[in-house]
Amino acid sequence: MSVQKQRTLGIIGGMSWESTESYYRLINEGIKTKLGKLHSADLLIHSVDFAPIGKLQVEGAWTELGAMMASSGKRLQAAGVQGLLLATNTMHKVVNDIEAATNLPIIHIADATAKVIKKQNLTKVALLGTQFTMTQNFYKQRLFDAGLQVLVPDTDTQAEVHRIIYDELCQGQLLDSSQQYYRQVIKALEAQGAEGVILGCTEIGLLISQDDSPIPVFDATAIHAAAAVAFLLNEDTGSH
Repeated sequence: MSVQKQRTLGIIGGMSWESTESYYRLINEGIKTKLGKLHSADLLIHSVDFAPIGKLQVEGAWTELGAMMASSGKRLQAAGVQGLLLATNTMHKVVNDIEAATNLPIIHIADATAKVIKKQNLTKVALLGTQFTMTQNFYKQRLFDAGLQVLVPDTDTQAEVHRIIYDELCQGQLLDSSQQYYRQVIKALEAQGAEGVILGCTEIGLLISQDDSPIPVFDATAIHAAAAVAFLLNEDTGSH
């Protein structure tokens, strides 16, 4: 019996390494579920140093960040990958720079997430993530284009959601108090009409699960990883 041939996927990770570890586990689990036995994923990972990237994000130096991500993509392309995955929500702001530099298919996290939400026939969803993701259009516009309405918390709540991500989750701290805070935020968004909530930061899924929410949870990391599995097995992801 012939073994199914996988494509090779390049992952730009390290933002943070804790969430990249989740990607690695989820993608390998997905391949094992599909192919069985000793199968694992055909991956190449370039894990970057997050500290200078986090500093440049705060400074708004997106041109420089785009060049850094494009360089990472080109290194993976030179190593022989056939597609790319950016293992972070916020850095999808510069996804066009990576595409232009490599001309490789990129599995876009917002497109993959929107596709799953649409399958459940929901139209209005809440979005939690970094302030960049919640306030800027690079992510939300992809959801709008898919026909979704998007709710985000008020400005003060956004600031605290963002702080928890960078000061705690990206540093491996999972605090009960922060989990409770996120639960309250989700309940408030449900009261505003949200039919589901997108965990639009790759670290939030480390803290929040479906058990913590009264409305359907769409963990963008898990959805993105599932789209990666589909890419590896040459199935239609519909998320380029």
